Amino acid sequence: MSTGILNLTNDLRDYLWEKGMKEHPALEELREETAQLPESVMQICPEQGALMANLVRLMSAKRTIEIGTFTGYSALAVALALPEDGTIIACDISERWTAIGKKKWEQAGVANKIDLRIGPAIETLDELIAKGEEASFDFAFIDADKANYLDYYKKCLRLVRKGGVIAIDNVLWSGAVINSEINDNDTNAIKELNDFLAQDDRVSLSMVPIGDGLTLAFLL
Repeated sequence: MSTGILNLTNDLRDYLWEKGMKEHPALEELREETAQLPESVMQICPEQGALMANLVRLMSAKRTIEIGTFTGYSALAVALALPEDGTIIACDISERWTAIGKKKWEQAGVANKIDLRIGPAIETLDELIAKGEEASFDFAFIDADKANYLDYYKKCLRLVRKGGVIAIDNVLWSGAVINSEINDNDTNAIKELNDFLAQDDRVSLSMVPIGDGLTLAFLL
């Protein structure tokens, strides 16, 4: 039994990608294309996409929300796991980045499952709440501007049903969350969210050291 976090070397990660997941060709191509962008660090790692996809399958989820789509890897991973009548509402403010993902969504045959909403995610979430869609989603993924993380979480709490899951990315923030000398706005926003989650008795938590840290909040 290990009591620490495994040191994931490049060779070991290559092994993980080869043996520990089955990445759809469109996902692999999208990952490699995104890696050429200066902003590529914003893309989730493939093992995280595989984990979220299997969560969606395990839950038999049909309705999901994504806050922060970037070039569309996470949306594609989830869409591939959804049934044919499943839907993901993907929120982002960039038409340039999401246009990259759209091509791969089409290639993979799941574009019909992805409802892309360009605009501030807060407004999209408020619209869903105003339309009476509270407690109607199975899964939500938050991976956008950190300053609004807590607001995104609170709104997703209203939109996701009991028994559903809210997944939140970057919760370890490259270790900055435990460094008292780092107090920039993004780091403080993540610390605030993590503190809030630790005290929130409406959810059961599992913070996983995958990628930059992923919290799974299961609604009780």
